[in-house]
Amino acid sequence: MTAIFTSSNNSTLPAAWHRLTPIWQGGEEVIKKSLPHTQLAPAWQMLLLGDGSPTRHLELLTGEPTEVDVIDMSFIGMDLDDAPELIHKVPGPRLRRQVWLRTPSGQRLAYATSWWEASHVDEYLQNRSLPIWASLARLRTELYRDVRGIYYGYSPALEVGFNVEGPFWGRHYLFWHHGQPLTLIYEVFSPYLTKYLGATQLETVN
Repeated sequence: MTAIFTSSNNSTLPAAWHRLTPIWQGGEEVIKKSLPHTQLAPAWQMLLLGDGSPTRHLELLTGEPTEVDVIDMSFIGMDLDDAPELIHKVPGPRLRRQVWLRTPSGQRLAYATSWWEASHVDEYLQNRSLPIWASLARLRTELYRDVRGIYYGYSPALEVGFNVEGPFWGRHYLFWHHGQPLTLIYEVFSPYLTKYLGATQLETVN
């Protein structure tokens, strides 16, 4: 899998990370029950609520390698960084990583921020410009993806980055390894994926 590294002075995404301003959000109970198809179509629910690798899903959808642009690797210490509350599960001091996931031609498919225990990040991200899934797969690391939150909302910075108007669907989850939280990840997906997944919502059938 090819990886591309870019510097953090990306004009479409400043050093601060970008969470959605939600017009709707749900927690664990919503995630367990699933959503009405008129709110989120089945294919999109598989992407957002499933516990599989989004990087692998994107490769299967597009038929192309998923490349990564690393745009930020920041030591944030014990700062909570306006992250989801689950950041408390990741031991500090922490490091924040931000990436775009895209096709080789440059079409951005998703944005992700992750938080790691700074002292262990080199153990799991030996090549920091690879997608997390690729890095951990190389190590044969056994993981559990624990989806805890789902969002539908806006972000002006991501509108610029994706080159499309919102709203966007996003989520956050914990990676568990050997019964311990490894990293917290916040992902937002581009509406461009409707090309492969269809509309994000199904119309009501009368």
